[in-house]
Amino acid sequence: MTVQPPDPSPRPAPSGELRASHDDREAVVEQLRDAAAEGRIDFDELDSRLEQALKSKTHAELAALTADLPRPSSPESRPPLVLKGGMFGASQGPGRWEVPGHVIAHGGVGGVKVDFTRVECRLTEVVVEAYGETSGVTIVIPDAWAADTSGMDPGTGGLTDKTTPDRLPGTPLIRLNGSGGAGGVVIRHPNRREQHKLDSNPKQG
Repeated sequence: MTVQPPDPSPRPAPSGELRASHDDREAVVEQLRDAAAEGRIDFDELDSRLEQALKSKTHAELAALTADLPRPSSPESRPPLVLKGGMFGASQGPGRWEVPGHVIAHGGVGGVKVDFTRVECRLTEVVVEAYGETSGVTIVIPDAWAADTSGMDPGTGGLTDKTTPDRLPGTPLIRLNGSGGAGGVVIRHPNRREQHKLDSNPKQG
């Protein structure tokens, strides 16, 4: 009988023993802060857990700090954000807001503006359904983001795409579909006035 030599390759560590990254620790810190804001843990406990989170070296150590807290919903699992222009219009942004995987905008009579310039989004893609209807939909995305508008029906109002194809790694792709209707749909990067505001009031960490 032939004896097999021992396998010299190292065995992968159990998932809990894997080393945690800066992003892993930061995600737990955010979850703990949200839990304190919701009243699930008091501020003394928050300070203690935050200190442990920043010192944690493995996934198991991080998991122990949030084991008694509800798991945060992923952006992909959130319901679509629906915006309706109605009589007076509607807007989302430019402040920080939670971006779901799907946004639906109906221009209505008042029009809709969706501004992504202040958001932090880890999704690889965001689907935006835009229906220009009477007064149109305007979508503003950061300079580093790109858009795919091939799924849009321009309608009578048309589609105006002023975005550039340049996309930084790690940023989402806006996949735009829907119909321009009578009011049309515009997707663009910040204009000069909006960029001036962004430069004057940089995002706080």
